[in-house]
Amino acid sequence: MFKKSKRYQKAVAQIKGDKTYNLDEALALLKGLEPPKFDQTVEIAANLGIDPKKSDQQMRGSVSLPHGIGKKRKVVVFAAGEEANAAKTAGADEVGSDELIKKIAGGWLDFDVALAVPSMMRHLSKLGKVLGPQGKMPSKKSGTVTEDIANAVKEFKAGKIEFRADAGGVIHAPVGKLSFPAENLKQNIESFLEYLTSIRPTGVKGVFIKKLALSATMSPGLRLKTT
Repeated sequence: MFKKSKRYQKAVAQIKGDKTYNLDEALALLKGLEPPKFDQTVEIAANLGIDPKKSDQQMRGSVSLPHGIGKKRKVVVFAAGEEANAAKTAGADEVGSDELIKKIAGGWLDFDVALAVPSMMRHLSKLGKVLGPQGKMPSKKSGTVTEDIANAVKEFKAGKIEFRADAGGVIHAPVGKLSFPAENLKQNIESFLEYLTSIRPTGVKGVFIKKLALSATMSPGLRLKTT
């Protein structure tokens, strides 16, 4: 059984498990916890009132946060010809078609985001079992399949994030580093939640955002107020 560190146990003691915090309180508490020896990523988890088994309620997308996420992202692009050149000029870490597909099919996954131009999608079916479980398969819904490949590369390199609901209807998303000013983290979180609300599926009835939790890489989660 995994044993929690003394630092983690101390953090748990500082958090009231039955309390629902407002965003300012939660950020102040997270920043006040004893930190590990690295800059932690702050993550928000949103439990949505959706039915992921229904095709019209499967939520997946991408959004640019006002202050990025504080991490350099490695971006690969499936493209050829002029589109490949445009992706390279925009800063893609690796660009290719058949050779890149073969490399990834062989198990290479040392990248954060995979983008593709539409004409390449018919060649990527063989990567579904490799990239799908990793959440890295390009798709139009997530904005990772696009004609404007150069702009997409720039956006994702700058910190644009992808998200999708899991089988339980929960979305996990990074919203920055704990070293960010609290106001910047707050703006990132509010921007993310506003975007989620803006793409609420029309078939969802009742409460859309049921529960929210905020955490850092090595901290317990804090329950957030949803309104």
